[in-house]
Amino acid sequence: MHQQQPTNTRRNCLADLGMGFTGLALGSLLASDGRSRSATAADVPEPAARPPAKARSVIWYFMLGGTSHLESFDYKPAINRYAGLTIDESPYRSTVLDSPHYRKNVRDFAGTPRALMAQLYPLQIGFQRRGQCGMEVSDWWPHVGSCADDLAVVRSMWTTDNDHAAQLQFHTGRHIFDGFHPSIGSWINYGLGSLNSNLPEFVVMGGGPGDCCGGVGAHSGSYLGPEFSGIPMSTDPANPLAFGTPGTSVSRIERTRQLQLLQQLNGYAAVEYPDDPIMRARIQSYEMAFRMQMSVPEVVSLTQETQQTQQAYGIGNPTTDRVARCSLTARRLVERGVRFVQIYDDGWDAHSQLKQNHSTRCAAVDQPIAALLKDLKHRGLLDETIVVWATEFGRTPGAERSDGRDHHPYGFSVWMAGGGIRGGIVHGATDEIGFHAVEDRHYVTDLHATLLHQLGLDHRSLEIPGHKRLEIDFGSPINAILA
Repeated sequence: MHQQQPTNTRRNCLADLGMGFTGLALGSLLASDGRSRSATAADVPEPAARPPAKARSVIWYFMLGGTSHLESFDYKPAINRYAGLTIDESPYRSTVLDSPHYRKNVRDFAGTPRALMAQLYPLQIGFQRRGQCGMEVSDWWPHVGSCADDLAVVRSMWTTDNDHAAQLQFHTGRHIFDGFHPSIGSWINYGLGSLNSNLPEFVVMGGGPGDCCGGVGAHSGSYLGPEFSGIPMSTDPANPLAFGTPGTSVSRIERTRQLQLLQQLNGYAAVEYPDDPIMRARIQSYEMAFRMQMSVPEVVSLTQETQQTQQAYGIGNPTTDRVARCSLTARRLVERGVRFVQIYDDGWDAHSQLKQNHSTRCAAVDQPIAALLKDLKHRGLLDETIVVWATEFGRTPGAERSDGRDHHPYGFSVWMAGGGIRGGIVHGATDEIGFHAVEDRHYVTDLHATLLHQLGLDHRSLEIPGHKRLEIDFGSPINAILA
């Protein structure tokens, strides 16, 4: 039996030395050194042997609020032909009302039938055929449209939450009323581990959902343990990680001397507790924290990038600068072995003024996302990096508040590129007015399963004793879009 560990001097000493590395970041370090588990996941088995991988990293863009599939990647001219009529009055009443998907969803969502009474709202932007493949993409996405030959657009996604907790559901596969479950980024973090012990394995940029929508649950490790959660990162080189520096008053020389003292104290602790693996992992984590403090600011400092590269992403342009910095930083992170980079963009909830809302939001993200795709491809990194563009749900074909669209979980679009994903294809379909996913329907966990498959993980082997997963939780890879 282990000796009782002292409860005061060592912990207080470490804190007083200004390590400044608490919470999730420390957990990630513990995980990457010896894959130590939290107390709640102490009996977690190691993942099964991996099948051959087609990719090693993921960059995941997520549009908070719900991007309209009808004004982005799912062209539905029938909406214009019957604009002003309610769905109930249009030729598509039976298409919607008699659908088995609709009848099921009516049971799931109180109040949904009012959508039949909404007037069809005309498309707010034109579409063009893009690339050699001729993919239809809206004029609000000209830059991403120029990458059409690298995209696999899935037009038949569906989910079951028609409120913004769908943000949590998209990332975990579970409704918010089912409690919190590991996010897709956390499963990948758990299943694959680190390629670079100086950097976090799972990075989050751009904020995230609010508390009413699942909050940090969208990038949480849940019962896998906090060490597998996403670590929020800023693109500010002076303070890229919250609590990630010992403070501006501590010089590099002083910081090095602190580390030397810690190493000496660690040696004493190793002698005192030679059989405690958790203590050993914790001791080593503090040494790793110093290396991370040195590595992360270098990654988010973009001064080494050429002016041409920065301009291509849109850095310096007030409209695109924020997403551009996140996108270029994401490329630099996956270059250095980070497994999963999650970039959020908020503000897409267009209940009214959809044209103003979406034209503004698209202008902010279109150029940076396309620049990332082209940059990865130019550097040979797109072959090993999967880029995902997703959103919690789509928007209704009918109008809300005269010039907007409501939440719409029955059918919407996402796209993927790189990492063994076939380019220049469209998979699945919604009906003539974009109401239901009717062809090759995919619940959100099918996207998760596709990523895991391409990363060389058997998604069904990732099950933790004591945490039974439903069949739908696993999903199935979307084989039709795989090269």
